[in-house]
This record gives sequence, C-alpha cells and structure tokens, in this order.
Amino acid sequence: MDLQLTDRVILVVGGTGLIGSAVAEAARAEGATVITAARGEGADVQLDGADAASVDTAIARVLERHGRIDGLVIAAAPPAQSLDPERASDPAQVSQAVDDKAMTFLRIANAVIPHMREAGAGRIVGLSGQNALMTGSITGAVRNAALIIAAQSLADELAGTGVAVNVVNPGPVTETASSEVPAGKPGESTPQQVADLVVMLLSPRLAVSSESIASGHRFRGAVAL
Repeated sequence: MDLQLTDRVILVVGGTGLIGSAVAEAARAEGATVITAARGEGADVQLDGADAASVDTAIARVLERHGRIDGLVIAAAPPAQSLDPERASDPAQVSQAVDDKAMTFLRIANAVIPHMREAGAGRIVGLSGQNALMTGSITGAVRNAALIIAAQSLADELAGTGVAVNVVNPGPVTETASSEVPAGKPGESTPQQVADLVVMLLSPRLAVSSESIASGHRFRGAVAL
C-alpha cells in the first residue's frame, strides 16, 4: 500500500534515539523528506524540548528550509531506565518526568499546529509507553498517561481541521523482541515494528485521530476503565 508520504516533510524529534532513528529511516524509505531534531549532536536540527525558545527556533528553521511540516513525530524523553526507582513516588521526580515527556510533547506540538491548521492537513504522533497502564512506578505511569491525555485533548481541539493526533505506546523495545507475553506485562516489540506503526499513522490516507495504540501486545491481564 502506498502511504502517500513521497516528498512529505516529516520532523522527527528525538530522531537520534533508538525509536526516533528507526522512524526516520522508515519514513525515508517511504519517500518522505525527513528532518531529525535532538538536543545533542548528530541531528539535522538542534532542539531542546524543555526550552520553548529552542523549540520555536528549531521549528522556524525547518519551515524556512522546507516551507511546511506535514508530519511530526515526538519521541523525545529520557528513557525509563534513567528514572530512579527509589524515587518513584517523589513529587519532584514525578514533576520533572512529566515536564520532560508530556510537556515537551505539548510544547513541540503547539509550535507546529498553527502551520498545520493553516495548511488544512497534518499528522502528529507522540511516543508514550504502556507504563501508563501499570501501577508500580508513579513516575513512569504519570508521565506517560499525561502525554496520552494531552494528545487526545489536542486531537479533540483539532477535530475537523485535517490535523490528526495519535499516540503509540510501546512496551519494552529491543532488537530481539520476544513473541511471548507474560501475564501482568506488556508485549515486546522491535524498534522497526514501532517505527512501522508510527509511519502508518503519518499517512494522509488514514482517517485516524485521538487514538492510543499499543505496539507489542497491550498490557496483559487488566481492564482499563
């Protein structure tokens, strides 16, 4: 199936990370013009999602060079392994984690949305995680759940504009993902599998918005109310 991404301009924030780099490669394979952004070296554009001025400068640079942004992927957040499990319920760590993940998503999305609104089309995909469905780490659950709620609220605000907002929720991501899904855990997926799902959601052919979609089997053994 042709995803109609040829020559579409796709900005991948966190584009040098494990998932972001896989998304960038998969989108390029579909013919898209891909711009990677990250805080550190190696990306096409430097962007610090915690700094509104840095976000605005980076978005302006992409628009100056390419004239538009058709798709936005936000995969920028410290990895779960960087969170201190001994401080999982520490309000200071929870607050910082929400800012690093959910508020970073919101800052970047809000900087791009006016341009997509003007164009009458656009696709935004945030990367959250299945920790949003699990107890055990308040930090991990709250930072992911906050991103999902923010994305779904943005999707509702944008209903009817041609701009779609969705979230992909990976379980553990590894190059050697197991097909087994133990009870009480989410399924694993490879970076390529996550990237393929993200790139599908960037397609203008899909009329999907306000969805939160698991990559790998969704957390097994519980009903989310």
